[in-house]
Amino acid sequence: MRSLLYLHGFRSSPASFKARCLQQYFAQRSESHRFICPQLPPSPREAFALVKQLVHDRPADEFAVIGSSLGGFYATAIAEATGCRAVLLNPAVWPARDLAKYIGEQTAWHTTDRFFFQPQFIDELQDLTVARITQPQRYFLIAATGDELLDWREMTARYAGANQQVIQGSDHGLSDFEQYLDQVVSFCER
Repeated sequence: MRSLLYLHGFRSSPASFKARCLQQYFAQRSESHRFICPQLPPSPREAFALVKQLVHDRPADEFAVIGSSLGGFYATAIAEATGCRAVLLNPAVWPARDLAKYIGEQTAWHTTDRFFFQPQFIDELQDLTVARITQPQRYFLIAATGDELLDWREMTARYAGANQQVIQGSDHGLSDFEQYLDQVVSFCER
């Protein structure tokens, strides 16, 4: 059985709703050892290096990656670099464009921790941007039309040819994520 690596979004953490749902899912099946959810650093270069270290030397058929928002962007970069399967939950498609307005001091969602989103992080995001998706069958996109932060149409266009579930309504955080857990895990395990 594959290990599943969950990558959270910008300002988020392993304490996010979706991360906790997945953690509980595997705990209920006595498979907690299969679920990996690191705290990603603010630097995209450092975040990508951490993820690469976590999957270092693992064959692509031994793990899958699930990414939400900015984590979906990282999941795409890892899937393209390794050939693993990836589930993308309202992924950031062009974060170098979208996160430029967040340069400066930020507060994490789940703690009072503060961090500084530096101007060079935009360049790091550009460096990690995948030119095009190869083998779209390796991807499963879940995009909500009610996402208040990112445009679901950009997501479906970026992942054309991938397995796609467009949710009418919902929100950026996918507050109804629990109903998609079986689908997400099932795709990862194929």
